[in-house]
Amino acid sequence: MGSPTPDSDDRRVQRTRRALRAAQISLILERGWDGFSVQDLCNRADVGRSTFYTHFADKEDLLVGGLDDLRQALRQQLAARPATPDRALRFARGLIEHAHEQQRLFRAIIGKRSGQVVQRRFREMVLALVEEDLGPVGRTGPRQSATIHFLAGGLLELLTWWLESRSPIEPEAVEALLEAMAAPVVEGLRRA
Repeated sequence: MGSPTPDSDDRRVQRTRRALRAAQISLILERGWDGFSVQDLCNRADVGRSTFYTHFADKEDLLVGGLDDLRQALRQQLAARPATPDRALRFARGLIEHAHEQQRLFRAIIGKRSGQVVQRRFREMVLALVEEDLGPVGRTGPRQSATIHFLAGGLLELLTWWLESRSPIEPEAVEALLEAMAAPVVEGLRRA
């Protein structure tokens, strides 16, 4: 039998998870994804290895938890705004603003130093967000799936270009670019 899952509402659990996530972010920024171990995370967070493994299976599991938190925060932001059903990719504004506020971190996550694991997990998160937004649009099937993947890939490349080129374009303009490029694709899905 495995050990019981710690109660996520417990303040000590929350404090430990925050410390581990902060340590992971700083290590990604300093060394890149492949440049640190679980022991390095534990040392940086001042947490024992057994405590780490009580909460997470490995450093990828810790990463996924952070991305899940980001996804949930983006969805909560949307819930607080008035609904605009005619707009696709409504979550993108929050993601773009977050990327702008945390540019160095996002460069590390989607840039050259991130490693394939980080890029794959971030891509999965973006795909899930796009799928949630476009789920009700058009009929399910290959066309909808292809459109979801196309738009998620376009958003990822737009973010990468924007952050890696250190473009002075403001987040609102990046969102407008995305909307202009995505609109005909989404409209094509609606008509299908």
